[in-house]
Amino acid sequence: MAAIFRAGVLAFALSALGATASAQTVTMKFGTATANDDQHQFILIFKEEIEKATGGRIVVQAFPASQLGAIPRQIEGLQLGTVEACFGPADFFVGLEPRFGVFSAPTLFRDRAHAARTVADPALNKEVLRMLDGKGMTGLGMFALAAHDYLARTPIRTLEDFKGKKIRVNATPIEREAMARLGASAAPMPLNEVMPALQRGVIDGTRSALSVLHAFKYYDVSKVATVVNDTILIPVAMVSQKFLDGLPADLRTAVVEAGARTQVRAQEWSNNFHRGMVDRWKADGGEIYVMPEAERAKVIGLLRTVADDVTKTQPAIKAMLDNVRAVAAKY
Repeated sequence: MAAIFRAGVLAFALSALGATASAQTVTMKFGTATANDDQHQFILIFKEEIEKATGGRIVVQAFPASQLGAIPRQIEGLQLGTVEACFGPADFFVGLEPRFGVFSAPTLFRDRAHAARTVADPALNKEVLRMLDGKGMTGLGMFALAAHDYLARTPIRTLEDFKGKKIRVNATPIEREAMARLGASAAPMPLNEVMPALQRGVIDGTRSALSVLHAFKYYDVSKVATVVNDTILIPVAMVSQKFLDGLPADLRTAVVEAGARTQVRAQEWSNNFHRGMVDRWKADGGEIYVMPEAERAKVIGLLRTVADDVTKTQPAIKAMLDNVRAVAAKY
């Protein structure tokens, strides 16, 4: 009897230990390069969704403003499993999957609202979020953030003003060619290096969402943000496959499902946020210069064929470009 009792106690202890282990809190570090904007908000919404869905078994720690390193370093962390998730422009993932570069194609979308409808298309959304499966990470969500505006130490008001300028980009071949067509040179650079480079004159300007320019107080360098509406910024959230593989099946499912809910809520939040963005920029002394239509037509005329020319010898990327265009045509 004593032996049976001891065995029962041992079994109970092991069962209790297993239950405790399975209920342990998992910490999920989630980084982005920006702060107090749509990308930061995506992380906060995801935190709310996953912590509620798992009863606190997964806890998200938000690391905005490149606290986990520049986006390229965060992407490396995803592959190594040292960073659980990160959120950044699709452009930064071209080193792992060149097809992401199509989202930097000028004139791909009519405007931000059109881009939002396109990237929410169920089939396209699923395809994009799965493009890095097998490469150390998988997608959580994506949405349309904003048009790239231009800010330069000497303001850009005409096509001629692009000439000779060194402009920061996110590093895709399409972006490089686009700047070349405008007479500028592309300077690939992570976001955390841009402001110091502008202040020191290492670069002459940058292209980014107005929300980013405002959050990092670029109006201290130049007051003028030039609106051309040539390209829409599409950020993508990725989660480490090593992190997912280490979770129980129910938590893996919870992470993916929370990502799907988050991208819907984040797009809605972003839509509202950007309605007041121009007023916030102006309230801090900034100026919005909308390029006159005649001048803008010259810029768009030069940029319209960039994506086709860059991808014509790369069948997989060209096929992705055609696919996005076909989906966009439905909306």
